Amino acid sequence: MNQCTELTKRTAVDFARNPASGNSGESHYGTAPMELTRRRFLGNVYTGLGGVGLMQLLSDASSAEQTKWRPGRGQTHHPAKAKRVLQIFCPGAASHMDLWEHKPSLEKHHGKPLPGEEGFFSFQGKNGNLMKSPWPFASSGESGKAISSMLPHMSQHVDDIAFIHSMHSRTNTHGPGCIFMNTGHPTEGFPSAGAWLSYALGSENENLPAYVAITDIRGEPPNGKANWSNGFLPARHQAIMMSDQQPIRNLARPDSISESEEAESRRLLAQLNGNFAAANPAESDLQARVAAYELAARMQLSAPEVSDLSRESVDVHKLYGTQDENPLKAAYARNCLLARRLLERDVRYVNLYCASRASGVDGLLNWDAHKTLKADYDRHCPIFDQPTAALLTDLKQSGLLDDTLVLWTTEFGRMPTHQAGTAGRDHNPDGFTCWMMGAGVKGGVSYGATDEFGRRAAVNPTTVWDFYATVLHLLGFEHEKLTWYHNGLDRRLTDVHGHAIKEILT
Repeated sequence: MNQCTELTKRTAVDFARNPASGNSGESHYGTAPMELTRRRFLGNVYTGLGGVGLMQLLSDASSAEQTKWRPGRGQTHHPAKAKRVLQIFCPGAASHMDLWEHKPSLEKHHGKPLPGEEGFFSFQGKNGNLMKSPWPFASSGESGKAISSMLPHMSQHVDDIAFIHSMHSRTNTHGPGCIFMNTGHPTEGFPSAGAWLSYALGSENENLPAYVAITDIRGEPPNGKANWSNGFLPARHQAIMMSDQQPIRNLARPDSISESEEAESRRLLAQLNGNFAAANPAESDLQARVAAYELAARMQLSAPEVSDLSRESVDVHKLYGTQDENPLKAAYARNCLLARRLLERDVRYVNLYCASRASGVDGLLNWDAHKTLKADYDRHCPIFDQPTAALLTDLKQSGLLDDTLVLWTTEFGRMPTHQAGTAGRDHNPDGFTCWMMGAGVKGGVSYGATDEFGRRAAVNPTTVWDFYATVLHLLGFEHEKLTWYHNGLDRRLTDVHGHAIKEILT
């Protein structure tokens, strides 16, 4: 660049010494005189201008390199509406037409065969006739959105929620269904949405993990930890598990070890780890484990304070229902309160589970109501309703909802018919509901719909990839550009699909 600039200056000097005369003049390049012809003059001008252009290009390239998006630094592709995510997951395939999507045709044709699918065989076998919801639906809010009367507390939030009634899945099995809803892929080994966000943004609180999974007292969801796995991303992006039933271990220094001894031990350990890392740069798993232990050390003071719910007022505990006589509801309520405390301390992604994996007793542990829908949901809805609504109220009143994106998800839906020989519903991957609320989301709207009976997504069918393309858009990312090279492909949360649902965005 300096040579190009100097050449331009020399051309100007030559021209000044020989103004359009074409006579020779003394050159400053060396000691010999050089004739300045018209051809030489034009050539020098051309070269000089080219140098100026090259300088500009190199300057632009340098500027572009400095502003290029890099993961883990809090940078986004475009201005973000949301800074953090709360994902509430109800495993077991919560029934859309019994909770969120009113189907008057089920009431009108109750007990009749499903037109065109009489005797249809689904996941567990043959289906019977159409079955209306055991509970009436009630219009709620200024939008008049009708949801189940079993959710009186959640009905207070319908004007803030964007319902997506046209979701459909690629699987009708719980394990793969949960994995698909959490990772965008129906098989294990892929990063969860929370892991992608941890990778993309990094942590805002160095003393707490970027990603936390809060499990239900009743156990983990189907396929367990694969739901919040880092997949092929570095191990530090896997969620840290927490819950009211899993307090943070006491990581304080034992009395038998002095402060100076602990400091010297940490110094030696850091030196050994640093030497190994320098000699083995490819050992990413080890480095991730080292980082995890270092985070654990920093969490000694932060995490116990976060999980100490006694710091909350009596009114807050009453709002959530943490002292409810139903121990399952009380435990979930405490998890909801823990989720709020994590979010307000800038944890990037919180997975909150309501219910767990299937067991030998149908419906006891999750929303998988194959045989006794009414009895199962009479049990589950009160556990879910008040604490979840209290969490949303708390986020809104504190202002956290302004930059927090709330998601409600389940793995698939249920059939509009009863399962043959039972009073329950079988699995239905062809139509179900999820919803969003909070930062950048248009409230009081419903996007898409299943058919008149709730059997299949019929209006604006929406995939899991569309769902997460929308989530990433609100977080400031173009989902096609958030990638990780793995096994010869640039992998992403949305696979090779997905479009943001602009109709539900503000």
